[in-house]
Amino acid sequence: MFQIRIHGRGGQGVVSASQILSVAAFYSGHYSQSFPSFGSERMGAPVMAFARIDDEEIELREPVLDPDLLIIQDATLFQAIDVFYGLKADGRVLINSSKSIDEMGLGDRLDKLPAGHVVTVPATDLAMTHLQRPTPNTVLLGAMTAMFDLFQMESVEKAIRDKFPGKVADLNVKAARAAAESVRQSTKGEQLVTAD
Repeated sequence: MFQIRIHGRGGQGVVSASQILSVAAFYSGHYSQSFPSFGSERMGAPVMAFARIDDEEIELREPVLDPDLLIIQDATLFQAIDVFYGLKADGRVLINSSKSIDEMGLGDRLDKLPAGHVVTVPATDLAMTHLQRPTPNTVLLGAMTAMFDLFQMESVEKAIRDKFPGKVADLNVKAARAAAESVRQSTKGEQLVTAD
């Protein structure tokens, strides 16, 4: 089972990201699960959502405590909460930032992870360019398709179109594709890791 925990702030589409990710996994032939965790529902408050992907039916219902992948939608959370708790020793991290790990002061926290397991992508910048809104959720899901073999961009696009109507879906798909291309260029076009 591949377990994902998404951290962000209220209004950034954390719950939608988890739902879209789960539907994309389903379209790729996997069993999947998605659910949120709220402390406070106000705009800007820390929010978490979870997703699980497996080739067998998923019976677990508790929060993801030991994720295989962390998606961090807002880098300001590093000063607010410990987003890295429970991350597996060979886990993966996808961070919404235009800064490097060292520039964010995270080198000592993440340097033990295998090479290629930490990726940053300027998701908010890409969202502003393509959506004119600072919502990084679908952008980061596009970036995932260039990192993992869990599912292809086509599945993410189909899941985005299920969630959003017409032109909104088109813009989100365009932003997701731009993120995937950004990750491919930063990794010289190689798929970073397999999700096993």
